Amino acid sequence: MREYRYVVDRDGRIFHDGTEIVDPLTLRFFLKAMTRRDDGRYLVVCQREHNWFEACETPFVVQRLRLAEAKRELITVDLCFAGDVHEPLDPSTLESEAGHVYCRIRAGAFRARFGRLAMQQIAPFLSEDEGYAALVMSGARHRIRELARPIGV
Repeated sequence: MREYRYVVDRDGRIFHDGTEIVDPLTLRFFLKAMTRRDDGRYLVVCQREHNWFEACETPFVVQRLRLAEAKRELITVDLCFAGDVHEPLDPSTLESEAGHVYCRIRAGAFRARFGRLAMQQIAPFLSEDEGYAALVMSGARHRIRELARPIGV
């Protein structure tokens, strides 16, 4: 069995031997076929090849959003990943940690981090809810759960 190693940077770009993978079909395949092993490593199996992915936090980085609005109110959010992979946001899975916003994707199987552009796009729809950040969407306030709060806050 042949093995290949890939690195996913903080912006969600995938590299092999220092060269960025830019083919949309390859990126789409990798993100849709990715699994996480019991030891925490990310793997894509293609025929008889094992493709291992190393990422700082997660290989899934939300690069941009598709926002559906009505009368200046946010109705739905589609998460957009590399390779033109899309998935609807489940606002109940939003969480923050160390200054970053995350959500769960693929039926909760993976954690995705909001990239810079995605954060800029969602920022106008964020508000405060009893000292916590919240996303206002479809007429509801969805609190962004904080995983680690600084001491004394």
